[in-house]
Amino acid sequence: MAAARAHAAAPTAAAAAQTAPAPTPAALFAGAARAVPVSRLDDVRGGAEVTVNDMRLHGTVADNAAVNTLSGTNHITEGAFSNAAGIPTAIQNSGSNVLIQNATIVNVQFK
Repeated sequence: MAAARAHAAAPTAAAAAQTAPAPTPAALFAGAARAVPVSRLDDVRGGAEVTVNDMRLHGTVADNAAVNTLSGTNHITEGAFSNAAGIPTAIQNSGSNVLIQNATIVNVQFK
């Protein structure tokens, strides 16, 4: 009788193993130095072929006054960015009542 029960349970266990839910992304990457199959990566990647560069800057300068102001020139000398890392930018203003809107889109693609 026990042998009959074990024989009947074997197909049920095999069927349950085939229909087990996919592991969560946290479970996928929980181990150290284990390769993740491409079939599993398909479920956690997204947007690889989509590039959206959308920057919307809106500003207003109104109802202000500059009286007895002193304006000058801006100088960036040779070597000012010589030890810079990353994406150096310089925003300069030599006037009064100026609205400076500055933004940078960085699109990095690894191929």
